[in-house]
Amino acid sequence: MLNFLTRTMSDCERQSRRSFLQVGSLAGLGLSLPSWMAARAMASESTKPTTNCILVWTRGGTSHHDTFDPKPEAPVSVKGEFSAISTAVPGVQFTEIVPNMAKELHRFALLRSWNPQNGSHGMADQFVMSGRKFNAAVAYPTYGSVVSHQHGFQSALPPFVQLGEQVDNRFGGGTPGILGLEHSPFTMNADPNAKAFTVRDITPPNGMSMDRVERRKRMLAQVDDLQRQTDVQPSAFAALDEHYKAALNMITAPETKRAFDIQSETDSLRDAYGRHRFGQSCLLARRLIESGVRFVTVTDGGWDTHQNNFKSLKTNRIPPVDQALPQLLADLEERGLLDTTLVLWLTDFGRTPKINSASGRDHWASSGFAIMAGAGIPGGSVLGATDDEGGRPIRNEYTTADIAATIYHKLGIPTDLIVQSPDGRPVRLIEGEPIREWT
Repeated sequence: MLNFLTRTMSDCERQSRRSFLQVGSLAGLGLSLPSWMAARAMASESTKPTTNCILVWTRGGTSHHDTFDPKPEAPVSVKGEFSAISTAVPGVQFTEIVPNMAKELHRFALLRSWNPQNGSHGMADQFVMSGRKFNAAVAYPTYGSVVSHQHGFQSALPPFVQLGEQVDNRFGGGTPGILGLEHSPFTMNADPNAKAFTVRDITPPNGMSMDRVERRKRMLAQVDDLQRQTDVQPSAFAALDEHYKAALNMITAPETKRAFDIQSETDSLRDAYGRHRFGQSCLLARRLIESGVRFVTVTDGGWDTHQNNFKSLKTNRIPPVDQALPQLLADLEERGLLDTTLVLWLTDFGRTPKINSASGRDHWASSGFAIMAGAGIPGGSVLGATDDEGGRPIRNEYTTADIAATIYHKLGIPTDLIVQSPDGRPVRLIEGEPIREWT
């Protein structure tokens, strides 16, 4: 639902209560609407064309051994249950549970030599999605918030949208940090694969038509006219009104309705993405990018496979991603959007080389994988290597800070960007270097 709050405002002489539109609450924005729209007004002044981004975040730590860095010659205690298969790039093998990714390797690049430098949940969400290690004194912002801060709005839709709630926020992961709440993601937890898919905070409640919203808007205008005649701060109310008008524009704008109208897609395309939450979230991410959203995070949980690693990956976790992610890349390319859309697959960290007694793999802070596509990333590039057990990088080692610098570079954000914290301190957001082979 959409709630345009009831708010009490006061000055030194008296209080005046304004009843704004009661159409719900844009709680997904995480802040009051006037503040958010004020930030929009400022950001829009510097809006310029940029590369957009879709980030796939698999929360928990996806095993590199059992997906994109198999070790077929290692002992069974290391290589696990899956066989290795050939890919579209001669000499490169993946495991048998990612056949579509193997066929479509020409569309994306794989980093096999990522050093996560961290094996802790929560801190991983903060570190990997910002490029800076957790610091209790400085809340570093996530990528989407930096994009919102630097590039602002392209349309009536928010610049930063998160699909699903599978981000651990305990240490600030996925949040705007020092940039302020106005750069929070618009978080949507509704399942786009559901038959009765609606978007909380965008779709009016059952029984409320947009005509009714318009009537309430006209009533508000009449009340405002009466109140302004006796108000001692008319300019302040005028400024607020502009922000409420902008918020209403987001709700009533045709592109907002079109963006979330996933049912308008053909059955064949929806089937190609997969009739599951992850697949339809990837399809919705593409629609949001087309409609002016700059950064979309698609979240997926359940990847912390301490137990039954092989069964979980093969039957539950991997099939939706192996279906939807290659389809997303193909769809973006067919629509001419891949050159201007950076697509990422990131996760917490890698998993242990040795399989534990519960047929699982534990956290591993020394090696893992990252996938990038679009925005000039060379498709078919497999960069780096790990040792015989997949325990540590032995060639072309890159860190989380380097991945972050690559993302900044591709999105048109200076890698030496310095912003001010709320107390006025200068804070450098990135300390890594872009991946040379991909820039």
